[in-house]
Amino acid sequence: MEKIRLSKLMSEQGLCSRREADDYIARGWVKVDGEVVSELGTKVLPTQKITLEKAAQAKQQGRVTILLHKPVGYVSGQAEEGYKPAILLLDAATRWEQDTAPQRFHRSQLLGLAPAGRLDIDSTGLLVLTQDGRIAKQLIGEDSPIEKEYLVRVQGKLVGNGLALLNHGLSLDGKKLKPAKVSWQNEDQLRFILVEGKKRQIRRMCEMVGLRVTALKRVRIGKVRLGELPQGQWRYLREDEKF
Repeated sequence: MEKIRLSKLMSEQGLCSRREADDYIARGWVKVDGEVVSELGTKVLPTQKITLEKAAQAKQQGRVTILLHKPVGYVSGQAEEGYKPAILLLDAATRWEQDTAPQRFHRSQLLGLAPAGRLDIDSTGLLVLTQDGRIAKQLIGEDSPIEKEYLVRVQGKLVGNGLALLNHGLSLDGKKLKPAKVSWQNEDQLRFILVEGKKRQIRRMCEMVGLRVTALKRVRIGKVRLGELPQGQWRYLREDEKF
C-alpha cells in the first residue's frame, strides 16, 4: 500500500481542507496512530488513524457558515466589472430577525469567509459562505454528490426532445454533463436539480433547447433550504443543519 501526504489524506477524509491540515500539522495538532506529527510533507498509510487535538477541534467549531439570499446584481466572489461582492451584504443590520442561531455577529467573522459555490450575477437565491474548509470541500469538491435545486423561469419554444436532453444528453465545453432532474412546474417555470455547477450552466443548457432564462433562483443545497429567508438578508447555519 502506497503512502500519501498526510494533509491530502486529512482532506480526503473530510477532517479539514488541505490548507487547514498544513496549519494544524505545523502547530502540532495532528496525531497519527496516537503520535504527534508536526513535519509538513509527512506521508502516511491510508489505513493509519488520524485524530485532531482539542485545539484544532475548537478552532473548527469557532468557524461560521452563513446562508445568504443573494439578490440580482451581486457577484458571489471577488468584485468584478464594477459589481459588488455578496459579502458586502453581511452585517448586523441585514441578519434575518428570525435567525435562532446563538452566535453574535462581529466583523472578524468575515475574515476567511468565502463562497462555497457560485451563483451568477443575474441569479438570486441561496448562497453559502463559509470559513470552514470541511463544508467548502463537501459542497464544491470535484466529486461532490450534493444536489442544488433551482426554480427557473423561461421563455421560448422547447425543442421536441428538449426535456429529455435537459435531463441527460447535453454537453458543455466539450464535456458531457452529469444527469440532472428537470421538470416543468408550470407553463413557464422549470425545476432543475443538479450535482454540478459549471459557469452559467442552466442558462446555457436552456439556450441549447430553445429556451431563454428570464429568472433563476436557487432554493436548496443538499438538505438546506432557502425557505423564508428574505432577499438581501442572511442567517447562520445551525448546528443541527447538515448539507
